[in-house]
Amino acid sequence: PGLFAAGECAGGMHGANRLGGNSLSDLLVFGQRAGLYAAKYAEEHKPVPIDAGQVHEIEAESLRPVERDGEGENPYAIQSDLQDMMQDLVGIVRTQEELEQAVERLGDLKRRAASAAVRGNREYNPGWHTALDLDNLLTVSEAIARSAESRRESRGAHTRLDHPDKDPELGKVNTVVRKGADGGMTVRQEPIAPIRDDLQQIIEEMK
Repeated sequence: PGLFAAGECAGGMHGANRLGGNSLSDLLVFGQRAGLYAAKYAEEHKPVPIDAGQVHEIEAESLRPVERDGEGENPYAIQSDLQDMMQDLVGIVRTQEELEQAVERLGDLKRRAASAAVRGNREYNPGWHTALDLDNLLTVSEAIARSAESRRESRGAHTRLDHPDKDPELGKVNTVVRKGADGGMTVRQEPIAPIRDDLQQIIEEMK
């Protein structure tokens, strides 16, 4: 799924090109911007008190795969099935039916991940690391599938076999995925800020 996320970013930044090398420039540019603005935010706001109860809750959740001592599903099997499913249903060329299947299967994978279990201790345990990664992998995969489902057009790295043309209206918005009040995902389109005239001229020339 991380590869798909990189491809989505590369498509947004570099047009129809999905090459992984493009993502390196994205990481450098936006990594620096994220760091600078995080530092600025920290300077301008007071420290947030640490909730000890929340820390213990996160710790307990993180330890559950180890505490099951193998009495549950192997996290590597769940990760492998997730990768295969994303490749088959949310690949470079997508359809509405495939994307709906992907969202449905992600629900099953989440249920499986909730009972993932590993053997051994916590030191140098890659199986435990994989179990901890599953939540993030599933979150990114769902965000990609749901946003692709809402974009009924083909543009750049996003290709819909059932919607082969660009939708001019979708070219005026960003597709934004957020956590909803019920804990699920919400997808909506938000207007893009007007492009500077000199940049718009370049876009028109490169068409």
